[in-house]
Amino acid sequence: MDSTTDLQRLYRNRFSDLERRRKDEIWHVLCTYFFQRYVKPSDTVLDIASGMGEFSRHIAAARIYAVDINPDAGKFLPVGAKFSLTPAHRLDFLSENSIDVAFTSNFLEHLPTKAAVDAVLKEVQRVLRPRGLFVALQPNIRYAYKEYWDFYDHHTPLSHLSCAEAFELSGLQVVELIDRFLPFSTKSALPTHPILVRGYLACRFAWRFFGKQFLIIGQK
Repeated sequence: MDSTTDLQRLYRNRFSDLERRRKDEIWHVLCTYFFQRYVKPSDTVLDIASGMGEFSRHIAAARIYAVDINPDAGKFLPVGAKFSLTPAHRLDFLSENSIDVAFTSNFLEHLPTKAAVDAVLKEVQRVLRPRGLFVALQPNIRYAYKEYWDFYDHHTPLSHLSCAEAFELSGLQVVELIDRFLPFSTKSALPTHPILVRGYLACRFAWRFFGKQFLIIGQK
């Protein structure tokens, strides 16, 4: 894609209004019953590639910063969140050791090269406070090698193991790594009713069958 306009058009076309509402319901459950365990109410959070703002809207934190290169992203954020239209490797508006928890979902695969991935990880490491966490949810090329390429803006395939190496090289110690966590996409035929999503989170056995995204948590 050659322009911001292309990026806006791609994401406006990718998800229907119904799919956006369904995603929002899913993320409410994910944040409430899973991701909130990593975020204290007093924390300062950075939402990287915030997209449609589902994480920021449903996580409880004292302060939320969000970055994206899509101008549309800012309008999806909750009141009080601070949005910056900037790439994730240029977090110049944040000082060193200022973020308790950084989060991203389905972002690193959109970067053009592994060098670009390294640049993002090093910048995240810079802004995290000592013992701060970087929580990342990513499609796992090991288990999603077919459907991975069904999205035009996917460029850099990563497995849970290659991503763990990248984290360690950037100075982030991997403290948790789940190779199979969530299904590949909300566009799948799997049921997405909030009660069923909550049940899925509680049944780790099911992750081994349906999980095609990995969860990695690095600590500074």
